Formats: sequence, structure tokens, C-alpha cells
Amino acid sequence: ESTIALPSGDLKLQPGTAATVSFEGLSANPNNTDTLAGLRKVANVLSDTNQFRVQLMAYAGGGGLQTSKVKRISLSRALAVRSALIEMGVRRTQIDVRALGDKTSDANKNKVDINIIPR
Repeated sequence: ESTIALPSGDLKLQPGTAATVSFEGLSANPNNTDTLAGLRKVANVLSDTNQFRVQLMAYAGGGGLQTSKVKRISLSRALAVRSALIEMGVRRTQIDVRALGDKTSDANKNKVDINIIPR
């Protein structure tokens, strides 16, 4: 199961975090209705421009998981979000993937941050 957090109002194309997809447990599947609708908003804004790129910063954490397992889970999450964005019209050359395991100071370690960066 996943959820997505977007800024309120219209999604503006500007550098920074555009959205955060949060995951429960070891899940890497962003395919629920609300999450896909949020990803579609991001995709719609990005598919019309070449001025910006998307950087997917993927994390995973949980009690007692080995570093290699955490990295694999975060990579799976990033690739799943990347696939969804590509299916929605974002060019694959616009998307960078970073699988960071549990390397975040945030309380939520089970997420993919979708960052907008200038080209």
C-alpha cells in the first residue's frame, strides 16, 4: 500500500520536492488510485517541458534489515515510481533514480521523494 503527499492547489513546476510517495512495510507498489492520480499530476506538468528533470530519491527502512536488503527495496520503489511516470508520458531521459536505503534523517524512511531539478 502506498500514499502520496502533494502540495495543495495547482502543482507548480519549480525546483524542490514536488511530491512524496510513502510506502507501508516492505511494499514497493505505488499502484493505488490516489497515488496514481498524484503521480499523474506530476507527469502532466513534466511532460510538457524540457527545462526540468525529475530526481527520485528512494528510501527504505525498518527494524533489523540488512543494508543490502534496504538498498534493494529502495531501488525497487524508485524503479516502480519511474515506470509509472514513464507510462504517464514523462520521458525516461528526464528521470534520475537514487536508491539511498535508510540514509535519511526523516522519520518516514519508507518513501520516494520526487524532486524537480533544473536541467
